[in-house]
Amino acid sequence: KILLFYVIFYGCLAGIFIGTIQALLLTLSSYKPTWQDRITPPGLSHFPRSEKTEIVFSINDPSTYMASVKSIKDFLKAYNDDNQRDQLKFEDCGDQPDDYKNRGDLESEMGIRKACRFSDSNLGPCSGIENQYFGFNEGKPCLIVKLNRIVNFIPKPLQSNESIPDEVKSKVQPNVIPIHCTSKKKEDEYLLGQVEYYGIGGGFPLQYYPYYGKLLHPHYLQPLVAIKFTNMTQNQEIRIECKVYELEYKRLKD
Repeated sequence: KILLFYVIFYGCLAGIFIGTIQALLLTLSSYKPTWQDRITPPGLSHFPRSEKTEIVFSINDPSTYMASVKSIKDFLKAYNDDNQRDQLKFEDCGDQPDDYKNRGDLESEMGIRKACRFSDSNLGPCSGIENQYFGFNEGKPCLIVKLNRIVNFIPKPLQSNESIPDEVKSKVQPNVIPIHCTSKKKEDEYLLGQVEYYGIGGGFPLQYYPYYGKLLHPHYLQPLVAIKFTNMTQNQEIRIECKVYELEYKRLKD
């Protein structure tokens, strides 16, 4: 009898526990992350990736930069035009900056969303089409930069240029989140030289937002910006800092 009592007792406890978990799961969305209101705006990621934060190479020794070249090539494979031909998965969103691409709410019954195409040819001399070494063999290296993905994130572009550095003011334009790179140390500015930006509008165009998550947006391609350093001082250590300038961020209403 005692054994039967404990079997029933613990069986009831297990049932209550399982029922509580099931009730909790019913309140969670499969598409919207929990506590999304506490998520900060996304950071930047760059390619090539390196084991250390430093990228060191010699123009005269291809072995010093081939790993960087491979890192960029591997990343850009998804952005090759041949991999974006499926009309059921991808759509053209224009080669000029445009407004947000609203594909409905996360909880709507629209199902899987199409992804905007982004061709590697938008990256100009940093696409790997003209120079398969992405400028490393010339001492004019390229970095490929993207904004990290956050579900339902909608960046808000600057409306004026009053509160930003002078060197960024010329980049303020509708439907683009601008990016600007400088030397981290003020005294090293002359070492950095000229910096060129390639992509749609030279920044992150709004038509690629929002991102609906892996379940609803499995083929999503983040917009990219290629940053080319055309005349960096050689044989010098230069610490570079890139910033995205955005007024604030908002989200689509549930």
